[in-house]
Amino acid sequence: MSTFDDRESAFENKFAHDAEMQFKAEARRNKLLGLWAADLMGKSGDEAEAYAKEVIKADFEEAGHEDVVRKVAGDLGDKASDAQIRDKMAELLAVAKGQLVDEA
Repeated sequence: MSTFDDRESAFENKFAHDAEMQFKAEARRNKLLGLWAADLMGKSGDEAEAYAKEVIKADFEEAGHEDVVRKVAGDLGDKASDAQIRDKMAELLAVAKGQLVDEA
């Protein structure tokens, strides 16, 4: 293999790794968001975990994260605005990435 081929392979591997880590971080963020929303709705234990799984599944409905915002906003009603949910998502994405780095 030439140096160019080695560099190309390294870039491809890095891209795949970064994409996988982003996917894991977003899934973790969605779980954390689901647990946060469940707490606001008065759910705990297994019921909160089950709701968090519903939030994770909601992210597969369409590209982007608007499907998650819609799900959580619809379930929370007037307990949190769309803006509050988006702010919490941004905050929890940083938390999720930190958790993944700590686990590595």
